[in-house]
Amino acid sequence: MADRPSFREATWRRVCSNGNCVEVALQDGWVGVRDGKQGDGGPVLAFTAEEWHAFLQGVKAGAFDLS
Repeated sequence: MADRPSFREATWRRVCSNGNCVEVALQDGWVGVRDGKQGDGGPVLAFTAEEWHAFLQGVKAGAFDLS
């Protein structure tokens, strides 16, 4: 897999719930996640597609306490 991208050229998608926003983008096989309130100025957490898929499977399976 290629090195982690900078996400500067990425198209970000915003998801908000109760005033909390997260932005997610795909670039070069990586998934970037950042705080929607910080936008372009904030740090980006980067995950491989496999890591992101495992995270989503865990959420769907109830592996995390979301309350």
